Amino acid sequence: MGQHHPAATSQEAQSLAERVAAGMYARDRASQAMGMRIAAIGPGYAELTMTVRADMLNGHAICHGGFIFTLADSAFAFACNSYNLTTVASGGAIDFVAPAREGDVLAAMARERSVSGRTGVYDIEVTNQRGETVAYFRGKSYRIKGHVVEDPQTREQA
Repeated sequence: MGQHHPAATSQEAQSLAERVAAGMYARDRASQAMGMRIAAIGPGYAELTMTVRADMLNGHAICHGGFIFTLADSAFAFACNSYNLTTVASGGAIDFVAPAREGDVLAAMARERSVSGRTGVYDIEVTNQRGETVAYFRGKSYRIKGHVVEDPQTREQA
């Protein structure tokens, strides 16, 4: 797994990931509107949860795949931005393996698999409250210029 800040201690990296997640979530109106919550965060890792609401059901009375994709994509975003280097998705693919139903509490666990230069690969597994897998998502990331939150170390050097 790629480590963007080799000099950072694991405690510093964890603290940074938490600050980045809080800053991103505060501005992430889409994830908020869907009822997503951050369950866990760390360097290259994020877990988000979401309860399937009635207004998320499709014509088969199961959760619309677009909502599951969005949950996975949001977990992916929090994981790949956890180093405070602004990163966007360059692609994502999903495989649905089981339906999610109204009232299910879905968890999307995103894990960094590879980071090289500006690109990364992340795997996200979406499970329900019974631990059953609902979907597998693979995201590809691309780092652009900038930081997600102001870095105190950068501010001190200015």
